[in-house]
Amino acid sequence: MVALQPMITIPTLILVGICFGYFGSPLWLWTLYIAGILAILNSPIAFWIAFAAIALVLNIPIVRQKLVTTWIVKAIQAMNLLPKISETERAAIEAGNVWVEGEFFTGKPNFQRILDQPYPQVSPELQAFLDGPVEKVCQLATDWEIYQRKDLPPDVWDYLKQERFFGMMIPQEYGGLGFSNLAYSSVMVKLASRSFTHVATVGVTNSLGPAKLLLRYGTPEQKAHYLPRLARGEEIPCFALTEPTAGSDAASLTSHGEVFRGEDGNLYLRLNWKKRYITLGAIATLLGLAFRLRDPDNFLGKGKDLGITCALVPTNTPGVVINQRHDPMGVPFYNSPTEGHNVILPIDHIIGGVEQAGQGWKMLMQSLAAGRGISFPATCTGVAKLVARVTGAHSVVRQQFGLAIGRFEGIEEPLARIGGLAYMVDAARLYTCGAVDQGQQPAVVSAIAKYSTTELSRQMINDGMDILGGSGICRGPRNLLANIYTATPISITVEGANILTRTLMIFGQGVIRCHPYIYDEIQALSQSDVPAFDHAFWSHMGSMIRNLFRAVILNLSRGYLARSPVSGATARYYRKLAWASATFAVLTDVALLAFGGSLKRREKLTGRFADILTWLYLGTATLRRFEAEGRQAEDLPLVHWAMQYSFAQIQQAVAGILSNLEIPVLGLLRQPLLAWWRFNPIGAMPSDQLGSQVAQSLQQIGSVRDRLTAGIYIPTDTQQALGRLEHALTLAQQADVVLQKIKAASRAGTLPSGKPDHLLAIAYESGVITEAEATIVCQAEFARNEAIQVDAFSAEDYYRGTQTTVTPNREIVCVG
Repeated sequence: MVALQPMITIPTLILVGICFGYFGSPLWLWTLYIAGILAILNSPIAFWIAFAAIALVLNIPIVRQKLVTTWIVKAIQAMNLLPKISETERAAIEAGNVWVEGEFFTGKPNFQRILDQPYPQVSPELQAFLDGPVEKVCQLATDWEIYQRKDLPPDVWDYLKQERFFGMMIPQEYGGLGFSNLAYSSVMVKLASRSFTHVATVGVTNSLGPAKLLLRYGTPEQKAHYLPRLARGEEIPCFALTEPTAGSDAASLTSHGEVFRGEDGNLYLRLNWKKRYITLGAIATLLGLAFRLRDPDNFLGKGKDLGITCALVPTNTPGVVINQRHDPMGVPFYNSPTEGHNVILPIDHIIGGVEQAGQGWKMLMQSLAAGRGISFPATCTGVAKLVARVTGAHSVVRQQFGLAIGRFEGIEEPLARIGGLAYMVDAARLYTCGAVDQGQQPAVVSAIAKYSTTELSRQMINDGMDILGGSGICRGPRNLLANIYTATPISITVEGANILTRTLMIFGQGVIRCHPYIYDEIQALSQSDVPAFDHAFWSHMGSMIRNLFRAVILNLSRGYLARSPVSGATARYYRKLAWASATFAVLTDVALLAFGGSLKRREKLTGRFADILTWLYLGTATLRRFEAEGRQAEDLPLVHWAMQYSFAQIQQAVAGILSNLEIPVLGLLRQPLLAWWRFNPIGAMPSDQLGSQVAQSLQQIGSVRDRLTAGIYIPTDTQQALGRLEHALTLAQQADVVLQKIKAASRAGTLPSGKPDHLLAIAYESGVITEAEATIVCQAEFARNEAIQVDAFSAEDYYRGTQTTVTPNREIVCVG
């Protein structure tokens, strides 16, 4: 041993220790490592005795539990370091399962597992449905016509029922279409690009509602009776959950029911409720109701207070009131209050029968866990793609100062955001659909998907309105964005308001559900199970040490020491995701240690943690899409922009946490760490040059633009707003080739100086361009003029709610 000492230097020992920490070596290996150091340093016998005593205690579980863990348990309980979980919180936390989001809490994500997750593809059968019935629905009525009627036209309602749009998720054995989540999502994308009223109407019948609850929990008799009727549209469903005093806090329901025995000897429910914000409520024939159930005489044998329960209520039952409507931002879908006064129903109207009495909260949480991640991302993707298509074309067609406005950098900036975020939103939609179709129920990912897609679509719509300017604010049949602009707050608000979703659900509940050890520790503490706590706690300590080493090393190396599962242009992003994940895991554990059970009440902090987790997921989905779609080189500007934007948001969120993480003792390190984080950032906003590339891709007819906006409704009729705009874009790009030809001739001296469009006649007469080319320029100018017109109404028509036809300036004379 002495002979080997000169060969083992202090730097070598430090390097070995760093490797042990970075790779998360087990406790016994650390024990050997420290013993080796003591031997090499010829440590005194007293050191050996102290080390041996500590090592034996820590390495022998039964001894460690008696001498160390028991006292740790008492300290944690006394200091309330871990949060207590109510029964309603437990149901929410246990709803669904943990999917890839759990990888980020480990601090060492398994990217191969992430890339191996299924990526759904549109089947020929689904494409036929999109090209057939969905196309037909979009053709039957424009968004403006729906707004004018304040309802879908009767032929649209009839067609939706005929083609089983209300039963897309109901299996074929019950008369539905038996669609996958991807199929349903794809339909919603296309419908959303036509009218928000479509998705609000079709969505509620296929997401949270009686059909979904019946499929999962209903009795055979309930399924056989109701599902075929729902699939055919003979029953119009709604689900009544929200109340005046129970919005996001749905566990505070005051609607109540009571079990009683009727004169005929059978058991009944007496229901009373007052609900609001119920989509389709005013026209529903079958109402799903969430209420608190009491059984004063314990007829059901489950106690007197059974808790939240779900039941089916035919709306023609005496006492049901559905005679009013809300007006949600003027969007003409049915959204209503409903009341029930002493409504009497047989006991078998409980969804799932008597066995499911009192299980309503769990049923709702489990249904929402998957559903929230499908409907909203689909709707927002349809909106995002429409905004990208419209703004890209408008930026070419609309001219100011003799130039297409898309050539101005001020327009390129929002165009780049629209393009990059549209690519990312669709990536998140598809990645989440793939998981749910494989049987996953990722509650936290669903919350991330709902929150992020609604917020990002809001940003894209705002950017789109800025680009369109006056064309965006003047409502009428020519306006493509105003109605979705006014509808945007609806998606932000419903099925968990975004403020709550961000601060509570994504991280507040997500950290308990997704952290590899926290929930096990809480469970063990609640059951006073010291061995189980011992196993989870010491594994947690080892994970913390590993993540601390990884966070520091990856920070210093800017992620280059992390492994990437791919090579090429995107490899650096996987390394940065590893760096971000390690940093996130360390900060999570620091916050848990510092604030314990009170962390969930520090919503400004939990919101920033939620931002990190959200952008980790969105970035991962973006990379998964790029790989799944064959690494399209043309899409790289979109991928680069989306990933750089993601890391810029993570950079901001971490800086916000470090700025506000006031912890005794450790707080002394806060400012130095913050200064270093800003000096050595994980990301910065995309460059202007990259943004310009993305903006140009939206303005060029071609594969990139088509892939980015695939799946939306694009009318070919030039009398419709989008069809007119697309036609103008096509002609404008054809005309640009001719104008460049004239410009080149002018530079060469063949033609006089001047603007190319002013030299059109001379160019034709001089033989520089052909008659066909001159005609294209004239047609393009005419189409531009048509496309930029806005709607105008006479005072009489305006007050009657009808529109007049705008006659554009047609004083364009072509040569020849």
